[in-house]
Amino acid sequence: MQNPEVIIIGAGAAGLFCAQSAGHRGRTVLVLDHANKPGKKILMSGGGRCNFTNLHATPADFLCSNPHFVKSALARYTPWDFLALTQRHALEHEEKKPGQLFCRNGAKDILNMLLAECAAARVEIRLDTRILSIQALDGGGFKVNTNNGHWQCQSLVVATGGLSIPTMGATALGYQIAQQFGHSLLPTRAGLVPFILTDPALSALCKSLSGTAVADVSVCCNGTQFNDDLLFTHRGLSGPAMLQVSSFWHAGDPLTLNLFGQQDALDWLEQQQATRPDSELKTVLGERFTRKLAAALIDYWVLDNRPLRQYSSKQLAAIASALGHWQITPAGTEGYRTAEVTLGGINTDEVSSKTLESRQQAGLFFIGEVLDVTGHLGGFNFQWAWSSGHAAGAAV
Repeated sequence: MQNPEVIIIGAGAAGLFCAQSAGHRGRTVLVLDHANKPGKKILMSGGGRCNFTNLHATPADFLCSNPHFVKSALARYTPWDFLALTQRHALEHEEKKPGQLFCRNGAKDILNMLLAECAAARVEIRLDTRILSIQALDGGGFKVNTNNGHWQCQSLVVATGGLSIPTMGATALGYQIAQQFGHSLLPTRAGLVPFILTDPALSALCKSLSGTAVADVSVCCNGTQFNDDLLFTHRGLSGPAMLQVSSFWHAGDPLTLNLFGQQDALDWLEQQQATRPDSELKTVLGERFTRKLAAALIDYWVLDNRPLRQYSSKQLAAIASALGHWQITPAGTEGYRTAEVTLGGINTDEVSSKTLESRQQAGLFFIGEVLDVTGHLGGFNFQWAWSSGHAAGAAV
């Protein structure tokens, strides 16, 4: 390729979508990536099924220091727009939870669709290509130096993602480019990530229950609450509820769990006592959860297991408090190693919300996860990749 009009650094979801958007406008586009294959994180997302959007996405589903920043891009390229694209490619999907769309035949369908769109738009993708340096040219545009060649371009798009899952190739390159051109960064940390518990009794409980799931648990942290499934692991707590709330957790913060979800634990226990007074506590809890979980919790809280009629109101209230107001302070999270996203990143006050162009350097654009924009679990981060990629693709 001769010098392209647009160079995009990063062949992930945002980069590929931006590339085909710009290419279909007639722009000559070159995508560069240091990996040996494009879209690696797409292929492993959603357990290999890729939760590619959420039909109910709104700006409220995103964390950003400027909550208004995501509004423009999300409004101009919606989940329904992306769904229409998948339908044109006859991509089969299924809706698992309300609004959460997954590939029926695997995440490769989304990647193949993006690559087909790029091919149709005559986008060139060069892999195994490391960025060595970037220079702004006096007359506008940039020179990009790599281990596989040197190019000049009018517009440069940074779609390098965050720091999550370094084994998939995540690096700090995008942040370094931003700082080179005068951008500030908001502190980064792992988001949508499992918790680690080191308290001996709690750790032993989790290990004994590793692989056990509890449906529809309520978890609260710093005034934010999620209701979803919980999963015990050999290191601590995971599952959608824990991943969601991890984005709002900071070191030292306690989590408050209600194993009954939005149901009041004391109301449930009193109802059981009234209707089944001769049933033992372990029996009724075993039917509500599992026998294994019920036995483990009774041992953990050192509860007497006896017929419900033998518990006083005060004793029943204490059991309900343990089950419905369980306070846990994690030792930490599993970090970037298993985190689905990176919180923080490039300060959005220094980026146009309409075009995603830098306010510090003309012709420089930032899209996707490299920005200080993080969606909730459930397809929102992919939607931000499509929406931000489309916004920049229309402007480069």
